[in-house]
Amino acid sequence: MLLLILAYLGGVLTIVSPCILPVLPFVFARTGQPFVRSGLPLLAGMAITFALVASLAAVGGAWVVQLNQYGRWLALVFVALFGLTLLFPRLADRLTRPLVAMGSRLSEAAGNDSRPRPGASFLIGVATGLLWAPCAGPILGLVLTGAALQGASIGSTLLLLAYAAGAATSLAVALLLGGKVFAAMKRSIGAGEWVRRVLGAAMLLGVLAIASGLDTGILAQVSTASTGGLEQNLVDRVIGAKAASAAPADTSKLPIEGELPSLAGAVQWLNSPPLSAEALRGKVVLVDFWTYSCINCLRTLPYVTAWAQKYRDKGLVVIGVHSPEFAFEQNVDNVTAAMKKLGVTYPVAIDNDFKIWRAFDNQYWPAHYFADAQGHIRYHHFGEGGYAESEKVIQQLLREAGHKDVPTRLVDANASGVQAGMDAGDMQSPETYVGYQRAENFASSPELSADKTADYQLPAQPSLNQWGLQGQWLVGGEQATLKAAGGKITYRFHARDLHLVLGPGEDGKPVRFRVTIDGQAPGAAHGTDVAPDGSGTVSEQRLYQLIRQQGSVSDHTFTIEFLDPGVRAYAFTFG
Repeated sequence: MLLLILAYLGGVLTIVSPCILPVLPFVFARTGQPFVRSGLPLLAGMAITFALVASLAAVGGAWVVQLNQYGRWLALVFVALFGLTLLFPRLADRLTRPLVAMGSRLSEAAGNDSRPRPGASFLIGVATGLLWAPCAGPILGLVLTGAALQGASIGSTLLLLAYAAGAATSLAVALLLGGKVFAAMKRSIGAGEWVRRVLGAAMLLGVLAIASGLDTGILAQVSTASTGGLEQNLVDRVIGAKAASAAPADTSKLPIEGELPSLAGAVQWLNSPPLSAEALRGKVVLVDFWTYSCINCLRTLPYVTAWAQKYRDKGLVVIGVHSPEFAFEQNVDNVTAAMKKLGVTYPVAIDNDFKIWRAFDNQYWPAHYFADAQGHIRYHHFGEGGYAESEKVIQQLLREAGHKDVPTRLVDANASGVQAGMDAGDMQSPETYVGYQRAENFASSPELSADKTADYQLPAQPSLNQWGLQGQWLVGGEQATLKAAGGKITYRFHARDLHLVLGPGEDGKPVRFRVTIDGQAPGAAHGTDVAPDGSGTVSEQRLYQLIRQQGSVSDHTFTIEFLDPGVRAYAFTFG
C-alpha cells in the first residue's frame, strides 16, 4: 500500500515537470467540451497506454524501447493531423480523405469541437500516452525496477496504474479549470474560434518540440526543481521514513512480522552447503540482501561481517543473499573474487533468478531481515544506518533463544576506503545510470542512441547532476561501451565521494584511465582506485572509487578519460 501511494503521488507531481509541457496542448485541446465525453476518455487513453508501454519496458528489454520509438512517431503523425484540423477547420476534410481506410470518422470527430466523441478522444489519449511514456522520474524507475526484478505480477501492474492515475488526476484538475477559463473567454469576447486556432498551433508546436527531442532534452533541463527532484525527495523521504519507523523504541518488544521464507531458490551456495529455513530452526538468523557493486551494500558490510564473527558462537547465522543488479554480477567467479576481497566468510546464496528476493517480497539493496529461533521474522531494516538498533535486536533474539552471556557492547566497525560511511549531510548528487534504460540528465550531443554507436560531444558547461559522453560509444540498456581510445565521461556533482561502476571489455584487457576534477589532477582528493596524478586502471567488473574529497564539499566537474578502448561504464554513485 505504501508503494501504491508513493507511485500515485509521483504521478500527481508529473504536472510540475517541464517535460510534460509538450503534452499539455493536446490535453487542453479538449477544453470547452464535455469532460465525461471528451476529457475523461482522453485521460483514460493516456493512462492505459502509459501503463502498457511501461509494463512492456519492465519485462521486454531493448526491443520495446525501439518499438516505443516507432509508436511515438506514429503518434506524432496522428496528433499533428489533429492539430491541423483545429488550426485549419476547412482543410479537415482534405486531411482526412487519405485516412478513410484507417478511420475517417475518427479524424472528423477529433477535429470537430462541437460533436466530441469518446472513441476519438480515447484514441487521441492513446497517441498522447505514447508521447508521454518516456517522460518519467525516479519513482517510475523504482516501479519498473521492482517489476523487472519480481517478474510480472498484479502488484507491479497496480503500481504502474497508480502512477498513471496520479498523472491523470492532476491533468484532469487542470483540464476542468481550463474548461472554466475557456467558457469565460467565450462569453466575454467570443473568442472560441480564435482559441481553437491557438490550440491547434500549440499542438503543432508540441509535435515539433517532441520530434526535435525538446521533451526529453532541453525542457527536462529548464529547472533543477523539476519533478525528478521532487520525486527523488519523495522517494528518499518515504523510504527513509519507512526504514526509520522499523526501528523499535524498545528492542525487548519485537512483533512477529511473518515466517522466515524459503531459501530454496539459490542457484548456488558459497561458503556453505545449501541452507533451509527448516534446518535453521533454533538459530537466530540475519538475512542480508546485497550485490557487490552496490555502494550502499558495501558500506553496510563492515557491520554485517563484524556481527557474523562476534555472535557466531552465540547462535547467530548470517546469510548473504547476492541478488545481482547488473548482468556481470551474475558471474559466480566475480562474486567469489569480490567476497574474498571484502572478507565475507559467512554463507552466501547466489540468487541470480531472484527467487529468494521474491520469496521475501524484497525491494531494496541492502535489506536486512532478522529471524528468531522459532523461524519468525521479528525485525527488518532497509538501506544504510540503524546499526545500533540492529545489533540490539540480535542481542535480544539471542537472549530469547536461551543463550547466556550475550555481550551488550556494540561493535565499532572501522570501515575505510570505499566502505567508509557516507557524508549524507553534504551529498546532493543521486545515483545515475549510464545505460539508456534508466539514464537521466544526459547533456551531451547528440541524444543517447539506443544500441547504436555514436560520436558524442561533451556539454560545454554542464549544470549540477548533468553528465555526458565524448567519443565513440555504444550505449546499451544497462551500460555504455567505448569503441575507440580517448573517450571521456564527465559529471557535474556535489558530494564527498564519487564512484563509477566499470568493467573491461569482452577480451578482459585492462583499460587505462586518467581522472581530473575541474580540469586538474585530483591530488589529495583522489579515490582509492586512483593515484594522486589521476591515473588508474580498470581491470575487473566492480565499483571504483575515483574521488574522495577532504574538507568542505562544493560543486565540481569530474572527468574520466580512457586511454584504451573497450571499457564499460554502468552507474555513478556518491557518498
